[in-house]
Amino acid sequence: MSSDLISWKTLNVNTKIKTSFSEAVQEHPLKNIVVTERIPRRILGSTPSTGRTTPVSTPSNISEPLANALKQLDPLTEFAMHEEMDPLSKIAAEMDLTDSCIRTVNEGNKKKDEKLFNKTDLWSYRRAAILQKYTTSEKLTMVISYLIEGEKVVVKAQSTAVDKVQHRLEQLDSFEEGSQRKLNLSQTEYISQIEELNKELIMVWNNEQRVKALKIAIQCAKMLTDTDVLIFYPSKFVLVTDILDCFGKLVYDRLRIKAEYYKPGSKVPTALPEDFTPDMVPSTAKETCLNWFYKIASIRELVPRLYIEMALLRSYYFISSSDCTEALFRLTKMIQGIGNPVVAVYARCYLCRVGLNVTIKDSNLTYLRENFDSFLESYQHIFRSVKGQLHKEKMSLSTYMTLYAPALDFIMETVTLHSPESTLNEILANCKRYSNSSLILNTIMSGFKPAYVSERCLQFLSMIGQCTDDGIPLSALLRTLGLCVSVSPPLKEHRAQILNSVYLNMNLLKNPSEYITCFEVWIQFVAKYFSTKEVDSLLGDFLYRMIKNEEQITYSVELQNIMDKIITNISDIESFLVMDHFFAVMDLFEDKSRLIEVSKVILCKYNATVHQTDDPVVTNVLMYLASNLHDSINMLTPEDEKRQISQILCKTIRIVNYGLDFDLQLDLYVEARHAFCILDTVIAELVKCVNNLAVSVRQVVKGYHTRKTADFVRACAAYCFITIPSINCTRTRLKLYLFSGQIALYNSCLGQADACFKAILSTISELPCSTDTDLFLPAFVRQFLSLLMVVPDNPERGVLSLIKSLLNTIRNFKWQTSSSVLGFFYVHVIDLLSVMAQEVYPYHVDKVESNDSLWGSDPKFIDEINNMIAVVIGEILFLLQDLGPCQKQYQIAMELFVRFAVRADLRVKELNGLALKLWNLCIKSNYPDIKYMATTKTYLKNKSLTCDNEELQRLAEKMSLLQK
Repeated sequence: MSSDLISWKTLNVNTKIKTSFSEAVQEHPLKNIVVTERIPRRILGSTPSTGRTTPVSTPSNISEPLANALKQLDPLTEFAMHEEMDPLSKIAAEMDLTDSCIRTVNEGNKKKDEKLFNKTDLWSYRRAAILQKYTTSEKLTMVISYLIEGEKVVVKAQSTAVDKVQHRLEQLDSFEEGSQRKLNLSQTEYISQIEELNKELIMVWNNEQRVKALKIAIQCAKMLTDTDVLIFYPSKFVLVTDILDCFGKLVYDRLRIKAEYYKPGSKVPTALPEDFTPDMVPSTAKETCLNWFYKIASIRELVPRLYIEMALLRSYYFISSSDCTEALFRLTKMIQGIGNPVVAVYARCYLCRVGLNVTIKDSNLTYLRENFDSFLESYQHIFRSVKGQLHKEKMSLSTYMTLYAPALDFIMETVTLHSPESTLNEILANCKRYSNSSLILNTIMSGFKPAYVSERCLQFLSMIGQCTDDGIPLSALLRTLGLCVSVSPPLKEHRAQILNSVYLNMNLLKNPSEYITCFEVWIQFVAKYFSTKEVDSLLGDFLYRMIKNEEQITYSVELQNIMDKIITNISDIESFLVMDHFFAVMDLFEDKSRLIEVSKVILCKYNATVHQTDDPVVTNVLMYLASNLHDSINMLTPEDEKRQISQILCKTIRIVNYGLDFDLQLDLYVEARHAFCILDTVIAELVKCVNNLAVSVRQVVKGYHTRKTADFVRACAAYCFITIPSINCTRTRLKLYLFSGQIALYNSCLGQADACFKAILSTISELPCSTDTDLFLPAFVRQFLSLLMVVPDNPERGVLSLIKSLLNTIRNFKWQTSSSVLGFFYVHVIDLLSVMAQEVYPYHVDKVESNDSLWGSDPKFIDEINNMIAVVIGEILFLLQDLGPCQKQYQIAMELFVRFAVRADLRVKELNGLALKLWNLCIKSNYPDIKYMATTKTYLKNKSLTCDNEELQRLAEKMSLLQK
């Protein structure tokens, strides 16, 4: 097939758009089909309940094949719907132990169909908080007196059960009287040693060495008598009681295995059910259980004996249903024999914790209140007995009193869990009897329901002011109260009085650390229930205190928490941004990373709540915050972080809208371009915004520009043309050049549009040679060609200069997939040139004269178009020859044939003959799509009849579908 130029002649067609018949419809014809049928109302998977039915619309299977597979939520969504955390639990995640002690009693824990009160959740969140807060750098003493590694145990054969029990008691005696070894360990080593003890306990138990397991449990319980390092005692209590819990469960499970019983009428032994009664337990299992408690009774020291019995409390149900309750009251009284008040209060804490988990429903729970009252009775003697030890450890009284908080708070929570409000009033009255003790008052506020505390907020503030001891500091009391009112709001008429009272109390705090921790909680209350005026006033006082602070201590963490609470709870975010003290507070951040996080939170909240602003002051603040985010980006910033910041800045830019003040709007975009020059996404967004601004101006003047508006839209076009080259991504630059050229053309800025189009030609050559480029560029070029049809020729550069330059650029481009992409591009150029040869173009740009008006179908112009088409066809024929027989050759040849049939004047014999040769080339190919070719033949036959085109009709008759 020769590549010589052919004599092309474009077929003239009527480009006037015919008015189609239209009919108004109620629903979109492509909408999903919905079948209304009457089906029973029932739960999926259940049987129909009644004969009652209700009309239900169900989508037909043909509308959504996967509808039946999507009956349930995905696992993550379902998990998120069920996982709920009460507000104070969320607060506890970022606050210290005092904060975490305040909890809203979860009503879900009071299930009426449960026989046992499973209250492990009450302790689980406290456990982690205790381990995190109570740490030490001092050396810790651990006494090792159980069988050391390598020691052998001589086991004698015992003939009777009595001898067996006697031998085990002798082993316990030898354990208590044997040699002991002291270890001085760091905190990490101490915790590791505790974990080793736990593993050893499980291992020896699995090896049937029950006595040795008991020895390890006793050894662990003895550790709770050691208070040499007081500050670590709460954490030690948590670690040791975990082992005791494990030991108690091992004993209980062992007894339950041995307590198999026979159901009535059955000869096969069956395991005890969860809700067994003592009558179901065989006598042998009861005897084994009694032996365990006999062993415990033989322990000489009080503290380990109490703890081991408390760990085994649940096993009392194998003996009698009443023994467990009696043991709880007995142990409550026995704890009074512990001399050290810290050891005693934690023993009571463990008793209450274990008691809740083993107490049967409707049991007598007054032992909980009795434990708290017993502590109150001994409270007055604490201060006299510990002064010497506090002086020795150089510990302040307030620090020492915080050691009681975890245990007391838990005891108080267990008391309030099942108590009516009258009981709470009695406890509050008892607090007054002890001169409003700060420790007890703090415990009450932590343990009571926040709603109860919030209702009596003024009363609690009065009691706080009357505290006479130096136990819990004023800041901690105010903080605890603040947490309650933040969760459950006080009465509206009391809020102003509460704020004034708190403000006066906070002014009494001299220590900056105490002040800021208290301020952190109460600012949430103020932000939620007061106006920005009160928030600004408190921030002013806060600034004064921080600037006055002579200590060189930074409070970036607390400051970030304060800002987060204000942002989260304040209703008018714009008023917050224009407060007098906003910038001064932001300047307090010395840790830039936290300043960036706060800026991000503010912008996210603003973008989510405000849709548009025209306030220059607010805009100035937004630009400051956005600059903080932008300036935080460096070479090490992850791409996800850059993407997130870019999205925030783009949303912020879109929110600012000065309406008809177009000059001020453009000034903002100029400032933003300078401020956010690193982020390509933001720069691209600015180009789009400026183009939208130019469109808005044209809409205002309705296409008739004045001298001022014409200068403005040209300035917008210049902004875009100057800004786009600073973007690194070549594809983005191409898209923006095309978009900016369209807008410039829309505003009759022909010079600016021409500059953008020429920039496209030079930018295409910068695209990398890759498969992605082969996918992107053809689609982009088709869009560009559709625009070039309405772009008038530049008289200084001749006819069709832009199209010729584009052809040269694409021809010289290095394609990844050989020349097949270039062939399809040439086919689209034929489409463009054929349409440009018509008398009237199918579409125009308002107020812009295209080539159909400029040239008016001048013969020279038409000849130039035909010559260009001939050149393009020659290039395509050369490509077909170069490709050889393959699927791409068939596809390009078929596309070219369609252009010949539709675009060419087939009265020219050369064109008619070449069209038939292309058809035969396609039909002889090894890859013909016969169905598509048959459809094409039918279409051309119908078109020839409709258009009365005899040449096309004869061509269609010659088109054979038989492969030769």
